[in-house]
Amino acid sequence: MAEEKKETRTDGNEPQGERTFTQEEMNAIIADRLNRERSKYADYDEMKKKAEQFDANQEANKTELQKETDRANALQAKLDAMNKATELRDIREKVSKSTGVPTDLLSGDTEEACSDQAKAILAFAKSGKYPKVKDGGEAHPPVMTKDEILAIKDERKRIKAIEDNIELFE
Repeated sequence: MAEEKKETRTDGNEPQGERTFTQEEMNAIIADRLNRERSKYADYDEMKKKAEQFDANQEANKTELQKETDRANALQAKLDAMNKATELRDIREKVSKSTGVPTDLLSGDTEEACSDQAKAILAFAKSGKYPKVKDGGEAHPPVMTKDEILAIKDERKRIKAIEDNIELFE
Protein backbone atom coordinates (compact mmCIF):
# COMPACT_ATOMS: atom_id res chain seq x y z
CA MET A 1 0.00 0.00 0.00
CA ALA A 2 2.99 2.17 -0.39
CA GLU A 3 1.68 3.43 -3.67
CA GLU A 4 -1.86 3.92 -4.87
CA LYS A 5 -3.11 4.58 -8.32
CA LYS A 6 -5.70 7.17 -9.21
CA GLU A 7 -7.18 7.99 -12.53
CA THR A 8 -7.57 11.59 -13.45
CA ARG A 9 -9.63 12.85 -16.37
CA THR A 10 -9.01 16.01 -18.21
CA ASP A 11 -12.11 16.21 -20.37
CA GLY A 12 -14.33 14.09 -18.19
CA ASN A 13 -14.59 11.13 -20.61
CA GLU A 14 -11.18 9.66 -21.18
CA PRO A 15 -8.80 8.62 -18.48
CA GLN A 16 -5.56 10.56 -18.75
CA GLY A 17 -3.50 8.01 -17.06
CA GLU A 18 -3.06 6.61 -13.65
CA ARG A 19 -1.25 8.62 -11.09
CA THR A 20 0.52 7.01 -8.24
CA PHE A 21 0.92 8.54 -4.82
CA THR A 22 3.78 7.97 -2.50
CA GLN A 23 3.25 7.10 1.12
CA GLU A 24 4.25 10.61 2.08
CA GLU A 25 1.68 12.14 -0.26
CA MET A 26 -1.01 9.79 1.11
CA ASN A 27 -0.02 10.68 4.67
CA ALA A 28 -0.26 14.36 3.78
CA ILE A 29 -3.70 13.88 2.17
CA ILE A 30 -4.98 11.90 5.14
CA ALA A 31 -3.51 14.37 7.63
CA ASP A 32 -5.12 17.25 5.72
CA ARG A 33 -8.46 15.46 5.75
CA LEU A 34 -8.16 14.69 9.47
CA ASN A 35 -7.28 18.30 10.23
CA ARG A 36 -10.35 19.49 8.33
CA GLU A 37 -12.58 17.06 10.27
CA ARG A 38 -10.98 18.01 13.58
CA SER A 39 -11.47 21.70 12.85
CA LYS A 40 -15.20 21.03 12.52
CA TYR A 41 -15.24 19.80 16.12
CA ALA A 42 -12.55 22.09 17.53
CA ASP A 43 -15.03 23.89 19.81
CA TYR A 44 -16.80 20.71 20.94
CA ASP A 45 -15.65 21.03 24.57
CA GLU A 46 -16.76 24.65 24.68
CA MET A 47 -20.14 23.76 23.17
CA LYS A 48 -20.50 20.89 25.62
CA LYS A 49 -19.89 23.26 28.56
CA LYS A 50 -22.42 25.72 27.17
CA ALA A 51 -24.97 22.94 26.75
CA GLU A 52 -24.41 21.85 30.35
CA GLN A 53 -24.84 25.45 31.54
CA PHE A 54 -28.01 25.73 29.49
CA ASP A 55 -29.35 22.52 31.04
CA ALA A 56 -28.48 23.81 34.52
CA ASN A 57 -30.26 27.11 33.82
CA GLN A 58 -33.29 25.26 32.50
CA GLU A 59 -33.37 23.20 35.69
CA ALA A 60 -33.02 26.34 37.82
CA ASN A 61 -35.80 28.01 35.87
CA LYS A 62 -37.94 24.92 36.31
CA THR A 63 -37.33 25.20 40.04
CA GLU A 64 -38.25 28.90 39.99
CA LEU A 65 -41.31 28.08 37.92
CA GLN A 66 -42.29 25.38 40.39
CA LYS A 67 -41.84 27.83 43.28
CA GLU A 68 -44.04 30.38 41.56
CA THR A 69 -46.60 27.70 40.73
CA ASP A 70 -46.70 26.62 44.38
CA ARG A 71 -47.01 30.24 45.48
CA ALA A 72 -49.86 30.81 43.02
CA ASN A 73 -51.61 27.64 44.25
CA ALA A 74 -51.27 28.78 47.88
CA LEU A 75 -52.70 32.19 47.05
CA GLN A 76 -55.57 30.58 45.15
CA ALA A 77 -56.34 28.35 48.14
CA LYS A 78 -56.31 31.39 50.43
CA LEU A 79 -58.62 33.28 48.07
CA ASP A 80 -60.98 30.30 47.90
CA ALA A 81 -61.07 30.11 51.72
CA MET A 82 -61.82 33.83 51.97
CA ASN A 83 -64.57 33.56 49.36
CA LYS A 84 -66.08 30.62 51.25
CA ALA A 85 -65.97 32.58 54.54
CA THR A 86 -67.61 35.58 52.88
CA GLU A 87 -70.30 33.38 51.38
CA LEU A 88 -71.02 31.78 54.78
CA ARG A 89 -71.16 35.19 56.47
CA ASP A 90 -73.60 36.46 53.83
CA ILE A 91 -75.82 33.38 54.21
CA ARG A 92 -75.86 33.71 58.01
CA GLU A 93 -76.61 37.45 57.84
CA LYS A 94 -79.49 36.81 55.44
CA VAL A 95 -81.00 34.17 57.73
CA SER A 96 -80.38 36.35 60.77
CA LYS A 97 -82.24 39.28 59.20
CA SER A 98 -85.18 37.12 58.18
CA THR A 99 -85.53 35.27 61.53
CA GLY A 100 -84.12 37.70 64.10
CA VAL A 101 -81.65 35.11 65.45
CA PRO A 102 -78.14 36.58 65.98
CA THR A 103 -75.55 35.48 63.41
CA ASP A 104 -73.24 34.30 66.22
CA LEU A 105 -75.70 31.52 67.04
CA LEU A 106 -75.81 30.21 63.46
CA SER A 107 -73.20 27.67 62.40
CA GLY A 108 -74.71 26.03 59.32
CA ASP A 109 -72.89 25.85 56.00
CA THR A 110 -75.93 26.34 53.81
CA GLU A 111 -78.91 28.65 53.89
CA GLU A 112 -81.21 25.70 54.56
CA ALA A 113 -79.09 24.51 57.50
CA CYS A 114 -78.96 28.02 58.99
CA SER A 115 -82.73 28.42 58.58
CA ASP A 116 -83.35 25.11 60.32
CA GLN A 117 -81.02 26.14 63.12
CA ALA A 118 -82.73 29.50 63.52
CA LYS A 119 -86.15 27.83 63.67
CA ALA A 120 -84.90 25.44 66.35
CA ILE A 121 -83.44 28.33 68.38
CA LEU A 122 -86.66 30.31 68.12
CA ALA A 123 -88.73 27.25 69.11
CA PHE A 124 -86.54 26.73 72.18
CA ALA A 125 -86.69 30.41 73.14
CA LYS A 126 -90.50 30.45 72.93
CA SER A 127 -90.99 27.17 74.78
CA GLY A 128 -90.19 28.64 78.19
CA LYS A 129 -87.82 25.80 79.06
CA TYR A 130 -85.23 28.17 80.45
CA PRO A 131 -85.20 29.30 84.09
CA LYS A 132 -86.92 32.47 85.28
CA VAL A 133 -84.73 35.02 87.04
CA LYS A 134 -86.21 37.45 89.58
CA ASP A 135 -84.44 40.54 88.30
CA GLY A 136 -84.86 39.63 84.64
CA GLY A 137 -81.25 38.53 84.33
CA GLU A 138 -79.80 42.03 84.58
CA ALA A 139 -76.27 42.27 85.87
CA HIS A 140 -75.79 44.26 89.10
CA PRO A 141 -72.48 45.37 90.50
CA PRO A 142 -71.57 43.83 93.83
CA VAL A 143 -73.27 45.54 96.77
CA MET A 144 -71.02 47.58 99.00
CA THR A 145 -71.68 48.33 102.63
CA LYS A 146 -72.00 51.86 104.00
CA ASP A 147 -68.68 51.54 105.85
CA GLU A 148 -66.87 50.34 102.67
CA ILE A 149 -68.22 53.34 100.74
CA LEU A 150 -67.18 55.79 103.44
CA ALA A 151 -63.70 54.19 103.52
CA ILE A 152 -63.03 55.16 99.87
CA LYS A 153 -60.28 57.78 99.98
CA ASP A 154 -60.80 59.28 96.51
CA GLU A 155 -63.59 61.83 96.97
CA ARG A 156 -64.96 61.51 93.43
CA LYS A 157 -65.14 57.71 93.67
CA ARG A 158 -66.74 57.93 97.12
CA ILE A 159 -69.42 60.37 95.88
CA LYS A 160 -70.12 58.12 92.89
CA ALA A 161 -70.44 55.08 95.17
CA ILE A 162 -72.84 57.00 97.44
CA GLU A 163 -74.95 57.98 94.42
CA ASP A 164 -75.01 54.37 93.18
CA ASN A 165 -76.00 53.07 96.64
CA ILE A 166 -78.10 55.96 97.92
CA GLU A 167 -80.51 53.54 99.58
CA LEU A 168 -77.82 52.85 102.22
CA PHE A 169 -77.74 56.53 103.22
CA GLU A 170 -81.46 57.32 103.45
